[in-house]
Amino acid sequence: MGFSIALIVFSLLLMLLVLMHKGKGGGLSDMFGGGMQSSVGGSSVAERNLDRITVVVGLLWVACIVVVGLLIKLEG
Repeated sequence: MGFSIALIVFSLLLMLLVLMHKGKGGGLSDMFGGGMQSSVGGSSVAERNLDRITVVVGLLWVACIVVVGLLIKLEG
């Protein structure tokens, strides 16, 4: 039960983090005007930290999926 709740929380958090990223161009963001901006410099510290947090939450999300899958398999 606890891992199912954690999976829901990590899913919502991951969705929020992905939506917070800036469009890099060449994808759907170009269709909606996201490609109009030009980034002269590299990525800022905030963007790099957001990338790191997104990767960590994504790995925790995958780990929760594996644990929930194992728990379901062992119960059945």
